[in-house]
Amino acid sequence: MEIVIDENYCKGCDICIDVCPKSVYKKSEQLNKKGIYPPRPVNNNECVYCNLCVLQCPDQAIFIEAKE
Repeated sequence: MEIVIDENYCKGCDICIDVCPKSVYKKSEQLNKKGIYPPRPVNNNECVYCNLCVLQCPDQAIFIEAKE
């Protein structure tokens, strides 16, 4: 499984950072095309795939993708 953040939809609200029980996300240090610092998954191996980030994202910018 892999966490994917679509930066075209993300507005940088950081809700995903706040709701993650495993502190998987960290705010990026680089601006994206929209001029925001989007979150980045930095501890993928800690993720328990609870989907709180997916459910709480107001912009539907996060999804969990199955790896092949």
